[in-house]
Amino acid sequence: MDKLTNYRTLIKQILTEYNNLSSQSSSCKTETCLVFDENNDHYLWLTVDWEGSKRHKYTRVHIRIKNNKIYIEEDWTEEGIATDLLREGIPKEDIVLAFHPPDVRKFTEFAIA
Repeated sequence: MDKLTNYRTLIKQILTEYNNLSSQSSSCKTETCLVFDENNDHYLWLTVDWEGSKRHKYTRVHIRIKNNKIYIEEDWTEEGIATDLLREGIPKEDIVLAFHPPDVRKFTEFAIA
């Protein structure tokens, strides 16, 4: 399996596991959605809900693949998606914490771009 195919597979697997765990929680009353766009390499885990007549949508995780690296655009998980990716063998130099401004990324252990 080539690198990009492996990255796509791992990202979808990790987000599916989070979604399944979330939906099994008895306290969870919100609906979650997985969005996998392999053509443009965007992967999202969303929460949608209603509070009275007001619609709420939250992006829990947004990952994209760009320049053969995994860009974590948004991550509201407890341990962080980067931890899961590292556990699966993705090297730090292939993970960009894109939720940090570019000038701050150099202070992380991960790729800057």
